Amino acid sequence: MTSLFRIKDRLFYGWVVVIVFFAIQAILLGTSTSFGVFFKSIAGEFDLSRATTSAVFSISMLLLCVFSVLGGLALDKYGPRIVLFFMGLFTGLSLLLTSQVNATWQLFITYSLLLAMGSGATYVVTMSTVSRWFDRKRGLAVGIAGSGGGMGLVAMAPFAAYLIYNFDWRMAYIVMGLVAWVIIIPLSRLLKRDPQEIGSLPYGISSDSKAIKDKEDSIQPFGLSVLQTFRTRNFWLVMLIWLLFAFCMLLVLTHIVPHTTDIGFSAGEAAAVLSLIGGARAAGMVLLGSVTDRIGRKRTAVVCTLFQAGAMVWLVWAQDLWMLYFFAIVYGLANGGLLSSTTAFLGDTFGLGKIGSILGVLDIGWAIGAATGPFVGGLIFDINDSYSVAFLIGAAAMAIVALLIVLIRRETGRNF
Repeated sequence: MTSLFRIKDRLFYGWVVVIVFFAIQAILLGTSTSFGVFFKSIAGEFDLSRATTSAVFSISMLLLCVFSVLGGLALDKYGPRIVLFFMGLFTGLSLLLTSQVNATWQLFITYSLLLAMGSGATYVVTMSTVSRWFDRKRGLAVGIAGSGGGMGLVAMAPFAAYLIYNFDWRMAYIVMGLVAWVIIIPLSRLLKRDPQEIGSLPYGISSDSKAIKDKEDSIQPFGLSVLQTFRTRNFWLVMLIWLLFAFCMLLVLTHIVPHTTDIGFSAGEAAAVLSLIGGARAAGMVLLGSVTDRIGRKRTAVVCTLFQAGAMVWLVWAQDLWMLYFFAIVYGLANGGLLSSTTAFLGDTFGLGKIGSILGVLDIGWAIGAATGPFVGGLIFDINDSYSVAFLIGAAAMAIVALLIVLIRRETGRNF
């Protein structure tokens, strides 16, 4: 069994799990967060306001919380292989059916509902599984795995723009749906629930029996159940952090392409801004995920949050293309760093026993913020014919997040 876990004692299978999740996240999150590229095509075809068009995406994000909770429960019971198989199946089906709609109400079923079923549990399944594989270098591991979403946006945004320009938005969704099936379903078969499934230990834990016993003694008090987490202040702080973080992030990802074209740049240049956010986000998750293992999760998270707030203020006055590119780099790096640092300390705070279920419940906050951000952005534009107020609200949200992170108590002996 151990031979399956290491190849000549050099390859830790946890890194295989990390790379698989990197690729799966690239497809799942790259597909869903590229909605901004399709925004004006869908709005024009069905003669929709920006608030209504945003609502198609917002409803999907709201439904995310349902399938995130269900995905977390299913993960703890059945493991990642089965869960990811069905997620890939529903994602491909969603995109293929969306390409065939001929009425606005159908979009809320084929896109909002089915895509939520396919991608809703992405974060929960990825981060809880990877966390189980790593004790040491957990920040780096979750950073690499999570960076797949950013790199997926790097690839998917220009790819979708190319398909829309040369064909149309319907053909773009057909191709992307087939890509989801071809990549996600086969890769899901490589996943393992945890090291114990193949007879080994998490990375960083020695096989020495005393080390194992000491480790078990040190983490046992923090293996909280879902009900126990409800009684902690940290749980509700993280819930609110997730809500505000998602509000700002999805506001940007949904409206940055329409905003960029509104101020005079081409669709290709707008897609490049979105793609650059994804690339910087991926780099931030990996680079700052490694940094957080050295200087502490909390300190990294606060700095990254403040940089995001500053970037949102910059965006209000960004009128040149270089200014938009600068925003994309700063915002993306800080966004990835915040996600990897906060994810890394959740395992330290709540324990790993029911981490899938706990992350699933916490994703309720994320879903509410992710649903509200795009809709508020579209509504504010319809009223003011500008996104400036929406972007300033996003900046305020991130400033509040910085304060909330400071208030999180240190509940374990780890450097966080």
